[in-house]
Amino acid sequence: MANLSELKMPNHVAIILDGNGRWAKSKGMPRNYGHVQGAKTVEVICEEAYKMGIQYLTVYAFSTENWNRPKDEVDALMKLLRNYMKTCLTTAKKNRMCVRVLGDKTGLDADIRQRIAELEESTKNNDGLHFQIALNYGGRDEIVRAVKEIAGKVKEGELDPSDITEQYLSDMLDTKGLPEPDLLIRTCNEQRISNFLLWQLAYTEFYFTPVAWPDFSKEELIKAVEAYNHRDRRYGRIEEE
Repeated sequence: MANLSELKMPNHVAIILDGNGRWAKSKGMPRNYGHVQGAKTVEVICEEAYKMGIQYLTVYAFSTENWNRPKDEVDALMKLLRNYMKTCLTTAKKNRMCVRVLGDKTGLDADIRQRIAELEESTKNNDGLHFQIALNYGGRDEIVRAVKEIAGKVKEGELDPSDITEQYLSDMLDTKGLPEPDLLIRTCNEQRISNFLLWQLAYTEFYFTPVAWPDFSKEELIKAVEAYNHRDRRYGRIEEE
């Protein structure tokens, strides 16, 4: 394993947290047990990522499609989310994390929206890791919401269509003000992006690992960064400085 000081750290890492249920099943445990352990892994990776020099970390926690899962699993995930909001607030205070939630918050229960608002407000000035949690998030949904807002501005005469640029659309997305991910990691051997950050991943390097999310560790994160360092980063065939 390479010396961390020899590695160029990606500024922004995005992770699709996959395999919680399968990991639990392999141990003869219910799927919800895997989600609980996966939440603990998030805490560990947040701390390790920042120690390594990663400035932004975005995790895909609950997609717009996840509502189609069995009701008892969705209910358990929402309960876990409520508890995690409290834990995350404590962790953010300790590690100076700036926490932001991406996705359509209107689709979440009122008490969860309230906890999200409190978490974002209380951590907005923190100067540690910028940690984004994608909840009730879908890349297509995000773009549709942005387009509807832009269309409304055009209809009301507030915006001329000629002023709509890539940057303008980007600024209408949930990720406004965030750098685009340099590296996307997906665990548990799945090799697709599953409607995650469709606009933002245009020039992102992908890394897929067979390791299930509850087993993902600092060592696995280093392996992903090592692989990233071996990529020839190009934009329009111009090598990145």
